[in-house]
Amino acid sequence: MDEKIFTFPNFKTKKMRVAIVGVSGAVGQEFLRVLDGRNFPMDDLTLFGSSRSAGREYTFRGKQYTVRELKHNDDFKDIDVAFVSAGGGTSKDFAETITGHGAVMIDNSSAFRMDDDVPLVVPEVNPEDAFIRPRGIIANPNCTTIQMVVALKAIENISHIRRVHVSTYQASSGAGASAISELKKQYEQLISGEEPTVEKFAYQLAYNLIPQVDVFTDSGYTKEELKMYNETRKIMHSDIEVSATCVRVPVIRAHSEATWIETERPVSVEEAREAFSKAAGIVLQDNPEKKDYPMPLFVADKDPVYVGRIRKDLSNPNGLAFWTVSDQIKKGAALNALQIAEYLVKAGDLK
Repeated sequence: MDEKIFTFPNFKTKKMRVAIVGVSGAVGQEFLRVLDGRNFPMDDLTLFGSSRSAGREYTFRGKQYTVRELKHNDDFKDIDVAFVSAGGGTSKDFAETITGHGAVMIDNSSAFRMDDDVPLVVPEVNPEDAFIRPRGIIANPNCTTIQMVVALKAIENISHIRRVHVSTYQASSGAGASAISELKKQYEQLISGEEPTVEKFAYQLAYNLIPQVDVFTDSGYTKEELKMYNETRKIMHSDIEVSATCVRVPVIRAHSEATWIETERPVSVEEAREAFSKAAGIVLQDNPEKKDYPMPLFVADKDPVYVGRIRKDLSNPNGLAFWTVSDQIKKGAALNALQIAEYLVKAGDLK
């Protein structure tokens, strides 16, 4: 398999001054890893966190960095780009502080995603939207949406997609580092004959599936499911209809999605495979005869979106079904944000 990823080489010589807000969280730590692993042009790094995290030290490229407490002051005066993953409340509270001196804020929360004056960007799909940011903010979409629209874009390029039905199988780590710990602890407790600890989720996740991610709305859909509907339409600038069922599964890392689409004209399996194989950010892994298909066990910590199980829908001539797996902490959060910054740097659009 060719693990091609979406990247922007040949950066201009200017070095960026980068900040990470919420560095102690799971996504904040992933930001450190992806920055270290990619050729992003930076020569200064500043780390921010809550009062609880302030004073912690992290090593990046052999140098020690101390976490500063996030405050309303001039700490962002010399920052070019700030990667923010500290929760929606913090993002809203500190947006003007972060962007006040010209820094571009790439926000990983849901705080601004549906605001008309904030672009919602997946670089494989709508990178040019990142240029129009009147508030200095670019929103990183929900992880399940990112994974899905990367795959949808490949098909949209050959035939407009009218509607999508998708079921997600979301790893425990989507709820944070403490959720991973709880899942592991539950298995240990159950094996030892103890009652499992249940705090992060509505029910025991070990040996179980929970058909609820986020809270329910009056429509009967959860907020997570509605995010996939609304965000997809905004990112793709499309009238596409999306109906989602989001499920939490006892997997540590990497989300999976079973996706059914209806296109304006029939798209053959061969056409779809060719489209996926040529698309940036996608690895085609579709050889069912050899039991070769994407699984979270092997996709965790990988950059691309993996696509397999491509087949025609038996009930609709314009229908197509496929399966995707992607690391939701990496591509679904930190990597997507960094790719946005890479695109802006290459375009000369960061100061």
